[in-house]
Amino acid sequence: MSESIPGPHRVGVILVAGGSGQRLGYGMPKAQVPLAGEMLLAHALRGVDASGVASHISVAVPAADVALRALCTAMRLGCPITVVDGGATRSDSVRAALNSLPGDLHAVLVHDAARALAPAQVFHRVVSALAAGAEAVIPAVPVVDTVKSVEPTGGSEAALAPFRVTGTPDRSSLRAVQTPQGFEAGLLRRAHAEAAEFDEKRAAAITDDAMLAESLGATVHVVEGSDMSLKITTPLDLLLAEAVLSNGTSMQED
Repeated sequence: MSESIPGPHRVGVILVAGGSGQRLGYGMPKAQVPLAGEMLLAHALRGVDASGVASHISVAVPAADVALRALCTAMRLGCPITVVDGGATRSDSVRAALNSLPGDLHAVLVHDAARALAPAQVFHRVVSALAAGAEAVIPAVPVVDTVKSVEPTGGSEAALAPFRVTGTPDRSSLRAVQTPQGFEAGLLRRAHAEAAEFDEKRAAAITDDAMLAESLGATVHVVEGSDMSLKITTPLDLLLAEAVLSNGTSMQED
């Protein structure tokens, strides 16, 4: 880890790269999709490495994906890298990567390869909060759209629309969550040991690792995220990321 970055002495980074990429329409795993002439995973790995926070990186890729494994092997990074087969759910993939990390880590960050342009400053803010004593930290940005809670319609009302509004939450108390999410290493290991016993329905409902930390009663602290940390999920997201890179914008904040 760079001496200029405050934080635990040994930080592992899990990079989740097991997405199918169906919504991008390329007919290949999301992490293989080209962005500015390189696989999406290459950008994500370079971003983690450039942040300087990682002492070890573990990448969860689709099972038997030769191309992504070859990419990870070819990348010249400033720390060791391990590649594991991802599982049926996000939690399965994170757990597989977590089990491959060294046991003496102080903290572990979990990052989505789909957020390939996340700036180094976001990594630093998460690690700094962990160093200050937080046991779980997530980056997030304010919600700018009005958000409605809804429920399905039924009976004759279903012919009008599939849902109806049940309330309008105060958006000042809402945040859109990003990655990397950071955790005290022991907490994340305990959380995933518990999640390994979840039934299929409960496991599928876990959308991020902070949910697991919350289930153990941990306080999850929030630091500032970044607009650069967009999640590349749709063709429009990919076009936006291409535009950012074509304009020469680095993965740094102003």
